[in-house]
Amino acid sequence: MSESPFFSLAQERIREAIASGAFDNLPGAGRPLDLSDADDPDWWIKRRIREEGGDLSALAPALIQLRRERRDLLAGIGELASEDAVRDAVADFNERVRLERLRPSTPGLPPTLVTTLDVAEALERWREARGSGEAPGC
Repeated sequence: MSESPFFSLAQERIREAIASGAFDNLPGAGRPLDLSDADDPDWWIKRRIREEGGDLSALAPALIQLRRERRDLLAGIGELASEDAVRDAVADFNERVRLERLRPSTPGLPPTLVTTLDVAEALERWREARGSGEAPGC
C-alpha cells in the first residue's frame, strides 16, 4: 500500500525540522504527556480554561453553583462590612434562587433544590461573627 503524497510531504518536513533542531529545547521535552483526561471529549477546552486561569466551577449546573455559593456566603458572612451588605448579599442570592426555580428544568438534571436564606438568621450569624472576630461555619 503506497503512502499519500501529503503524508510523505509531512514526514519529510518533520525529518527536516528534526535535523535542523526545531524541536530541541521545547517546554516539556523529555517528560511524558499528560493523558489523564484523554477519555473526556471536552479535554481541550477544560485544559484551555485552566491554563488561562479560568474557573471550571462556572460550568457546573446551577444547582451545584447555588449550593456552593450558599455555603460560601454563610462561611464568609462575617467578612461583610455592614448589616446592609448582609441584607444585599442575601437578597441577591435569594433572587437568583427564585429565578432558577422559575426556569424550566433541564431533562436529565434534578430540579434546583436550594433553600433561600433568611435575612434575620443571616444577620444573627453576621453579628456573632463580628462579635467573636471569626466567621461562623455553615
